[in-house]
Amino acid sequence: MTSVHPPPVPGRELSNPPTDGISNLRFSNHSDNLLVSSWDKTVRLYDASANVLRGEFMHGGPVLDCCFHDDSSGFSASADNKVRSHGKEEILGRHDAPVRCIEYSYAAGQVITGSWDKTLKCWDPRGASGQERTLVGTYPQPERVYSLSLVGNRLVVATAGRHVNVYDLRNMSQPEQRRESSLKYQTRCVRCYPNGTGYALSSVEGRVAMEFFDLSEASQAKKYGTFATGGCDGFVNVWDGNNKKRLYQYSKYPTSVAALSFSRDGRLLAVASSYTFEEGDKAHEPDAIFVRSVNEIEVKPKPKVYPNPPA
Repeated sequence: MTSVHPPPVPGRELSNPPTDGISNLRFSNHSDNLLVSSWDKTVRLYDASANVLRGEFMHGGPVLDCCFHDDSSGFSASADNKVRSHGKEEILGRHDAPVRCIEYSYAAGQVITGSWDKTLKCWDPRGASGQERTLVGTYPQPERVYSLSLVGNRLVVATAGRHVNVYDLRNMSQPEQRRESSLKYQTRCVRCYPNGTGYALSSVEGRVAMEFFDLSEASQAKKYGTFATGGCDGFVNVWDGNNKKRLYQYSKYPTSVAALSFSRDGRLLAVASSYTFEEGDKAHEPDAIFVRSVNEIEVKPKPKVYPNPPA
């Protein structure tokens, strides 16, 4: 007699998901609240632990990115060229083309946006309403901005043409470093290391490069942490960057993995299962958000095994 094992569970599915492609999701730094942006012109706020939709904010166009301000409010970047604040429910400012990415700097108290108009803009949300009162500065970029990431006062900007600019938020007059991606194809995403020493950069062909701000040889020998990637193949992989080995692969999700976010304590992983149209318009599984518990065995690097010295 053969026993039938139930299929692996991809995590708990959140109710009331977006009705179109999910562009990003992010956990709060203070709780298990989850902010989700979508092509259905909404930003949704969930309590991921309770599986409750706490709020929904409508936009004039598809929402391409979102970030938290505090535990219950945030900011969003939209294809209607507008930057919005949630909480006050107002337009913070505008670009001349769709706004692709957005970050909030707790260090500077500013919102940073990157657009396909080839500019980076910084905004002060504490200013009175009106773009001329909230805009702190506009910084031209070599190409369309695809991804941003912040750690402390360091800002990494990845653009089309495989350009990477590294800024110090305390002096935005020019980049600290101008780099080119070490990967062959278009940049998909950039994320800074939590310890502030560098960043991970991924490209459309599925590769990830680990880079350091300090270019000295000694710096390049520093240890990486573990990190997770999601791809159009529907898989989420956890990697040991130091040994360049995969630690764990979760069971396949129904369609492309559009975005990932770990909770503040690393206890939960939110996964956006949402077709990213890499194969054009075709029938696909519904957009969904899964929240799974993370076990230490899945993310803890395995100790190196050294051969026994000869007797």
